Amino acid sequence: MSNIVITGCSMGIGLETARYLKERYITVYPTARDPKDVEMLRSMGFENAMQLDVTKPEQVESVIENVLAKEGSIDVWFNNAGYGQPGAIEDIRTDVLREQFETNVFGLHECTRQIIPVMKKQGYGKIIQHSSVLGLISLFGRGAYNASKYAIEGLTDTLRLELRGTNIHAVVLNTGPITSHFRQTAMQKLQANVDIEHSDHKEKYLKSLKAKKSAVPFNEEAVSVACVVHRIILSDRPKPRYYITKATYLLAFLKRLLSTLLLDRLLLKIG
Repeated sequence: MSNIVITGCSMGIGLETARYLKERYITVYPTARDPKDVEMLRSMGFENAMQLDVTKPEQVESVIENVLAKEGSIDVWFNNAGYGQPGAIEDIRTDVLREQFETNVFGLHECTRQIIPVMKKQGYGKIIQHSSVLGLISLFGRGAYNASKYAIEGLTDTLRLELRGTNIHAVVLNTGPITSHFRQTAMQKLQANVDIEHSDHKEKYLKSLKAKKSAVPFNEEAVSVACVVHRIILSDRPKPRYYITKATYLLAFLKRLLSTLLLDRLLLKIG
């Protein structure tokens, strides 16, 4: 039986993946940053739930030590924790961009850096990195998030080369629009960190705040991601990359097909 550590399980994709895998007899160690969310997970039957703020190296180390003490190994690590910071690049302060990277990139890197020696010692493992379709293409007003996901792509592509021959698989998930609380959190970040009233993009921001959901088509439920993670766990040789939702397949194809200018015109309509 396999075991997996999942970061960012307070809601959305992380929580749904933890549920899905538990129902299929995978030993799941779901983690969350807020102690209240850890208690919520335990009340749902996840006895192995632990606190983990991925921006704190000592907490990453503690989770790894606790799982190893119970299991003797860590078969899969799913770097799922992350959030989206909306706002035009000119409206995003550098400290806000840095905060975006602290969780989405540096936290992911810290978890990855600490789990690699464990997996090398045990002789196998799978590291799943949650990127996005926005790690492949960019949309207006999502520069901070786009940049964080592009960074994940670069880190993981390099990691895959460095792990060649180790029996440790670095896998990227490029998810498209998924039903979750992601947009709700993003809108809160927009209001908290962007001076909407004095921005040249005020009308677009207000339109986004009024919208009930993202305008990107081909939305799928979070279980779509959970199913892919399950396939990766069961596979002896997982693929290095998995596209999730038709939007990802379509936009990745159009990026290869269209010129930069034509793609920009299309993406401006979507964004």
